[in-house]
Amino acid sequence: MVVAALGSLLIATAIARQSVDAAGACGDLSRVALPGVTITRSESVAAAAFTPPVQLNADALRALPSFCRVAATLRPTSDSDIKIEVWLPSDWNGKFQAVGNGAFNGSIGYAALMSAIMRGYAASSTDTGHTGADASFGLGHPEKVTDFGWRAVHEMTTTAKKIVAEYYTARPKYSYWNGCSAGGRQAMKEAQRFPDDFDGIIAGAPALDWTSRAAQAVRIAQHLEIAPDARLLVNDRERLHRAVIDACDTNDGVKDGLLEDPSRCAFDPGSLRCDGSNAGACLAAPQVETARMIYSAMTNTATRRAVTGLQRGSELGWTDLGWTASARSTGLSQFRFLVFRDPKWEISQFNGERDVARAEESDADTINALDPNLKPFVDRGGKLIQYHGWSDPQISPGNSTQYYGRVLDALGGRPRVHNAYRLFMAPGMGHCGGGEGPNTFDMLAALEEWVEHGRAPDRILASHSVKGVTDRTRPLCPYPEVAVYRGSGSIDEAANFVCREADRSDNGRGKDR
Repeated sequence: MVVAALGSLLIATAIARQSVDAAGACGDLSRVALPGVTITRSESVAAAAFTPPVQLNADALRALPSFCRVAATLRPTSDSDIKIEVWLPSDWNGKFQAVGNGAFNGSIGYAALMSAIMRGYAASSTDTGHTGADASFGLGHPEKVTDFGWRAVHEMTTTAKKIVAEYYTARPKYSYWNGCSAGGRQAMKEAQRFPDDFDGIIAGAPALDWTSRAAQAVRIAQHLEIAPDARLLVNDRERLHRAVIDACDTNDGVKDGLLEDPSRCAFDPGSLRCDGSNAGACLAAPQVETARMIYSAMTNTATRRAVTGLQRGSELGWTDLGWTASARSTGLSQFRFLVFRDPKWEISQFNGERDVARAEESDADTINALDPNLKPFVDRGGKLIQYHGWSDPQISPGNSTQYYGRVLDALGGRPRVHNAYRLFMAPGMGHCGGGEGPNTFDMLAALEEWVEHGRAPDRILASHSVKGVTDRTRPLCPYPEVAVYRGSGSIDEAANFVCREADRSDNGRGKDR
């Protein structure tokens, strides 16, 4: 994850923190009695001595502080089997951080736990109630689907806070959620369903329209399985991407190879159609239609809500079958096990006119995180930072901007939302990181400033590096503001850009930040 990259967080051990001595030995936690909770492990881990069950960054492992490792099984229902881990650092900063998951993966997020305790946090993670990387766990087990959708995270959070309080004889001063992708979806679900769980929430590239993302990925894969000649191969995707950048790069007033807001790019792939005079530098007619299809929105026939496609500028992240392999496999799994409940269901059976609405209806607000009513979270003083890369090839960034607009509509406009919820769109960034644009930033530090000191993030510094050397910095701005070049100085230095309101009503004029 960008917001908690292990390499960058080696520096975080220098962050000042409050040293808190535990009241009792780590092993004593095995005797703590909590309803529906079985503690299966409570052991002290010396600094740099953790042996992970999966391969992790060796430098980060050597930098780990000493901590108390607690594992537990939660059974809120008779069919639940939720595994969690709670890590309690010896040098505690007095705060709690829960970390998110990815896709349908049923596993503890050890890398994210490491990042959290290296900043002094007591931290927790869950396997969401199952093992494995697909949705087969849900076949015939509706309670396990609910556990995955939202219950595992909430139960983990309440249990972890009790374990933290028991160990340190003090409740956390602040509680944070930090997740991207499926972890971003979990973040939004927490804000919507359990506004009291966290003081601050980071929701990166949230798969909040989970069922519709599944439908879009399956739709494109179906098209390309039927028509192999319509596939965009690596060279085709590179050609298309260069054409997009050439057409729209300067829309934001600076030629830097990035689209500050690709939703304003009207590039038509038809301009690359082969016509006999551009052989070797063109796209065949079926390929043109594929590109248009990937960019295009579908419509949920029941709700009339647009199901957004990928943005122009994301082409380098596409695959021969359109969206990423993860998006396709997650989509297939969603329809196979949770919508049609038929392990033999195949992509060829997908019917967009019918199945987009059917998928959302069958979900019944279990996995999707589409409720725009964040008023309870806002009213209790919670702070939410959402971020998304404009070049994300896995989860459409249009999901984030669309949802943000729906929240504004539900709560009465930006003035009623801006002091609690801000969305940051990252030009040129891929899924949770990577890409050609500035893609490394510290959302957690920004959220801490907001929650603990009341300093809202008006701009967040992002950087891009090549082989460990920073070659560009740029401010990320609270949507719909965008970074605008001041007109002098290097275009690779954030100080030469201001955040300016760019809603569609003021033609880009607004207050600089």
